Amino acid sequence: MPPRESADAAAVDAAVEDAALDGVRPRGSGAAASVDLERRYGRTADRRRRERWILGGAALAFAVVLVAWVVWAGLDGSRPQVQATDLGHRLIDDHSVEVTWRLSAPAGNETACIVQAYNEDFTVVGWKIVELPASERPLRTFTETVRTALEPNTGLVSDCWLI
Repeated sequence: MPPRESADAAAVDAAVEDAALDGVRPRGSGAAASVDLERRYGRTADRRRRERWILGGAALAFAVVLVAWVVWAGLDGSRPQVQATDLGHRLIDDHSVEVTWRLSAPAGNETACIVQAYNEDFTVVGWKIVELPASERPLRTFTETVRTALEPNTGLVSDCWLI
């Protein structure tokens, strides 16, 4: 049979736990037991303070990342957009292809485009960088001939950018 003191201590612990669950702080001799119980289960004032600091730090880090992303995304969309759309190609002979494309670029900006010729295996067999003068029209159509090393099967615009 366990000693009487440990049974009394268990009863005090149970009473303190019940009071803590009910939100009541015990008074008198149970208060010391309450402090021991809170310390045993990690509910000390230092721990609560530390948890608040960690939560505040995490919220601050989240806010910094969110603001940085908003600034980055906002500044990224401010540059002018250049877009090229392939309209077609015409095989001239065994070593050249004519490519036609439509360029959408901001008015008044010089642009450059890479025009490529491909064979039936989709291997690049010829390419050319075409520099296009500035214009007041934002939408223009161009045709360029690309010389090739092997017989071409098609021709496409690969990429365009502002100069």
